[in-house]
Amino acid sequence: MSDAALRVLDGTNLTALDLSLPDPHLNLTGAHILDIAHSRVSSSLFGLPLPQSITASALARIAIHDVHAFLSSHFPKEKASHILRHYIAAIAHQLKGDPLVVSILDGNTLRLFLEDEDDFAMLAENLFTDLDVEDNGKISKSEVRNALVQMGVEMGVPPFSEFPQLNDILRKHGADGEEQLGQAQFAQLLQVVLQDLAEELSQKNVVFIQNIKIINGSKLRQLLANDMELNNIAEKVMQEKQDGLGSREIIRSFLERNAKELGLPLSEADEAVVLLYDDVFADVPKEEYGAESDKDKLVELLKDILQKFAEQLESNPVFQDFA
Repeated sequence: MSDAALRVLDGTNLTALDLSLPDPHLNLTGAHILDIAHSRVSSSLFGLPLPQSITASALARIAIHDVHAFLSSHFPKEKASHILRHYIAAIAHQLKGDPLVVSILDGNTLRLFLEDEDDFAMLAENLFTDLDVEDNGKISKSEVRNALVQMGVEMGVPPFSEFPQLNDILRKHGADGEEQLGQAQFAQLLQVVLQDLAEELSQKNVVFIQNIKIINGSKLRQLLANDMELNNIAEKVMQEKQDGLGSREIIRSFLERNAKELGLPLSEADEAVVLLYDDVFADVPKEEYGAESDKDKLVELLKDILQKFAEQLESNPVFQDFA
C-alpha cells in the first residue's frame, strides 16, 4: 500500500494549455516568454518546476542556442506567440520521450492505515521494535520523529525537508521530548500525530519528482531511425569476440551492458527484465557475424532485436531507479 502512488507526467495534458499572450500589444523579451511558458506548464504539472535538462533540450529543439541573447531580445506579438507555442510543444515532446514520475502525498494512505486497526497495530509494533534498540520495552517520545522517517514516502509520510509542518505537529503533541513510552503509549502518540499529518496533507498535498525513469521504447525508436548510430553499434558488437560465446550471446551481453545509454532497461536484479530479454532473444538466430561483409546482416538483426524491445516496452513500460 503506498500513498506515493506514482503519476506519470508525459506531456499529454500540455495540449490543453492556454497559449495566448497576457498582453498582445507589447513586445515581449525572450525571458518574459519563457516565464509565461514555465508558469503555465508548471500549473499543469502540480506546481512542479521543470528540470533544467528538459527546458534546455526544449530550447535546443526550437533552435535557440544562444540562450543569453534570446533572453534579452524583444519579439513582436506574432513572433512571441510563435515561440511560446513551439517551446511548449517542445517541452511536451521531451516529456513524451522522458516522462517525469512524481509522488503525490495527500494523506489517503495514512487514513487507510489508521482506519484498519490491525494494520495500524502491526505498523506501530514493528516501528517500536525497530526503535527500541536497547530492547528494554521503552523509547523516548522524540523517537516518533524517527518513526516517521522510517515510514517514509512509501507509507505516505513526506520528508521533513519537504513538509516542515511535521515539526509543528510533533511539538503540538509533545513528541519532541524525552519522556519514556511503552509500546501502547507509543502507538497512541503515533496515531494522533498521523491523524494530524493526514489532515494537513489533505489541505496541502506534497508533490515531488521521483528519481525513476520510465523505459517505454521512445529512445529506442530514435535509435532505430538513425542508420549511422546503428552501424556504429554493429561495429562495436563485431569487435567483442568472446571465447565460447556466439554472436547472439555477444549481442545480448553488449545490449545489457549498455542498456542505459541505448534506452533499454537494466536487467541487474530485476527478474521481470531478465524475462523480457529472454523473450526478445528467444528467436534470434545463432549465426556468427565476424567479417566486414557480415555487418549489413548484423545491422538488420540489431534492428529486429531493438524493434522487438521497443514494441514490448511501449506496451509494458519498465520503471527503474537509475540513481
